[in-house]
Amino acid sequence: MAISSALPSPLLLAASLLLLIVQAQGITRHYEFNVQMANATRLCNTKSMVTVNGQCPGPELVAREGDRVVIRVTNNVAHNISLHWHGVRQVRTGWADGPAYITQCPIQTGQSYVYNFTVAGQRGTLWWHAHISWLRATVYGALVILPKLGVPYPFPAPHKEVPVIFGEWWNADTEEVVNQAVQTGGGPNVSDAFTINGLPGPLYNCSAQDTFKLKVKPGKTYMLRLINAALNEELFFAVANHTLTVVEVDAVYVKPFTVDTLVISPGQTTNVLLTAKPYYPGANFYMSAAPYSTARPGTFGNTTVAGILEYENPAMSPSAASFVKGLPLFKPTLPQLNDTDFVTNFTDRLRSLATPEYPAAVPQSVDKRFFFTVGLGTLPCPANMTCQGPNNTQMAASMNNVSFVLPARALLQSHFTGLSSGVYAPDFPVAPLWPFNYTGTPPNNTNVKTGTKLLVLRYNTSVELVMQDTSILGIESHPLHLHGFNFFVIGQGFGNYDAVNDPAKFNLVDPVERNTVGVPAGGWVAIRFLADNPGVWFMHCHLEAHTTWGLRMAWLVLDGSHPNQKLLPPPSDLPKC
Repeated sequence: MAISSALPSPLLLAASLLLLIVQAQGITRHYEFNVQMANATRLCNTKSMVTVNGQCPGPELVAREGDRVVIRVTNNVAHNISLHWHGVRQVRTGWADGPAYITQCPIQTGQSYVYNFTVAGQRGTLWWHAHISWLRATVYGALVILPKLGVPYPFPAPHKEVPVIFGEWWNADTEEVVNQAVQTGGGPNVSDAFTINGLPGPLYNCSAQDTFKLKVKPGKTYMLRLINAALNEELFFAVANHTLTVVEVDAVYVKPFTVDTLVISPGQTTNVLLTAKPYYPGANFYMSAAPYSTARPGTFGNTTVAGILEYENPAMSPSAASFVKGLPLFKPTLPQLNDTDFVTNFTDRLRSLATPEYPAAVPQSVDKRFFFTVGLGTLPCPANMTCQGPNNTQMAASMNNVSFVLPARALLQSHFTGLSSGVYAPDFPVAPLWPFNYTGTPPNNTNVKTGTKLLVLRYNTSVELVMQDTSILGIESHPLHLHGFNFFVIGQGFGNYDAVNDPAKFNLVDPVERNTVGVPAGGWVAIRFLADNPGVWFMHCHLEAHTTWGLRMAWLVLDGSHPNQKLLPPPSDLPKC
């Protein structure tokens, strides 16, 4: 009796079973990151800088949803280092989160540390970067999480996916830049250029040869994985004569919408679909980014970076389809530098998919409500010094008037071992101790208090947090990043938050879900999240100058009662301070 050829072979059955196991459990991906010095030349200026594996941007990390990621980081430079996997939830694995003196002591020269975590329930574009001092200026890269095998995108699959990482370049050593600012009490020197994938491009001196070029085929659709890795600048981005369809922010799908220009803050990611023209256009197109800021002139870099979108010419062989210099070059028109209305209109369009496959699990009830002021301030100038802040003060920044001081021992280990005395106090204020007209005429006394204060939450507390910008030393947009969680942006507005009337306007149906949100200049933003991740979680402005000045705090989420609700013990190679 002949065996039917329709029956699956044992080999095919085994392969199918393996695929199901991989889909269910994921695989383990290993990476080696060597932190080392490397020379780079930009703007006709050569400098030695800290890199991972000699690259800037550093290596692209790729994983699938459900995978375990193991990265051995070896520090071969004179600086202490730690790396943060920006946007990864790190459920119960806070030891792998990375911010120095928060979840770990930094990795010292000659030492190694293995970051070990699972990417659960997340897919999309995230990124990684140094999380100590200003080393992330050159230590950063893309972290791409693909959907599980066999799971499609909730939009047409693109022909190609391209990381587009915005950065900043200083001719000077950025550690010297920040150290000088701290010593003088003034603002740091602004960067000399913005970059796209490490390249300044043709609008800067001596940089035409250092230009990011994206070659496209007529009629094809490309997914640009945009990452703002700049230190201190929110950016507008546009591609001349092309539209961009936004499909994801901060590794969460959104209802697609199409724009000519978008805005992206430091720490944020945005996936956009760009469909090439159906015919060879006989032209090239700038892909441009320039800053959005309401800050005082001179306190930010006001330049434009450009890459070039070029088309393959079907009439030429692909090998000959290099950049043709004689073609017309179109430039996009970006919004004005301080166009807050544009920013508001863009962010108002962001909405979660809120489908059965990708629900928006917005907490519908709230256990704890908090109100944080977010803004700038001053500290008195130390005796026998001259300071460059306003009226001979030191520049500072705070949340609820507490300018956060990094401890000498890591907070997470101090909490886990019960040895927190003298390291931190669990009494971060839940609201401003001295209310004032936050966006009106600022108070005469602009001094802030300093301290290392945490806000303690019971496991599974549903939190509503309103963050209010202040006019002290000028209204400004602040991109706030929360480690360990995604949150839902349920409302935003201008002026002072009205606790009586504003909640009626909250969106509790399909608000955007993200890990970094801009507190509007002269306004407020309201977020909700579920504190279902035990550990110590940093929250800070992602403008590096403001973080340095103290615009940061941390949440301490206590263990739950069940074993799977408790922080795992620290790894044996956790660095020591």
